[in-house]
Amino acid sequence: MMPLDHWLAFVAASAILLAIPGPTVLLVISYALGHGRKAAAAVVTSVALGDLTAMTASMLGLGAILATSAAILTVLRWFGGAYLIYLGVALWRAPVHAADAGDPPKANPAHMLGHAYAVTALNPKSIVFFVAFVPQFLDATRPFFPQVATLEASFVALAALNAAIYALLAAAARQRLRRARVRRAVNRTGGSLLIGAGVLAAS
Repeated sequence: MMPLDHWLAFVAASAILLAIPGPTVLLVISYALGHGRKAAAAVVTSVALGDLTAMTASMLGLGAILATSAAILTVLRWFGGAYLIYLGVALWRAPVHAADAGDPPKANPAHMLGHAYAVTALNPKSIVFFVAFVPQFLDATRPFFPQVATLEASFVALAALNAAIYALLAAAARQRLRRARVRRAVNRTGGSLLIGAGVLAAS
């Protein structure tokens, strides 16, 4: 196990960092607004799996490779940025339906799961961040892997909770956004933010 004060400090720092909306949160909000709570629940699961993948990869040394190889980091940054831009354009162009026009077409669950997982897991900045962030809370006098497992489980749980809160708030707001014009404005705002996030990630 690890010292309680180290764990509490890690939880507090992680909660603050996760509360700041990023590309993953924007995607969760977009799906919750467009398709409701069921879709949001599936996406939250993908977010947890994506964070688990990124954190595990960083602890296994991938983060060190990315930090020392500018070429690999640049390629992944461009790939991730392009993918966010693609998602933003898709959201911008997504069809909307007024409340009296029937239910909107159901989104493919596999596509939603894949999108959320890719945005969360394939972010090189997250992997490098974990390499720089996690060691600050480790006790060098105690076994490494039990401490990492504790921190990893804590971070993934917090990330899932954070995404779920954003999803529930967005799904609740969805009930009030019943006009096609309002939904279109929401989609285009979210799409623009994702495109902007993609440009920033690539640059």
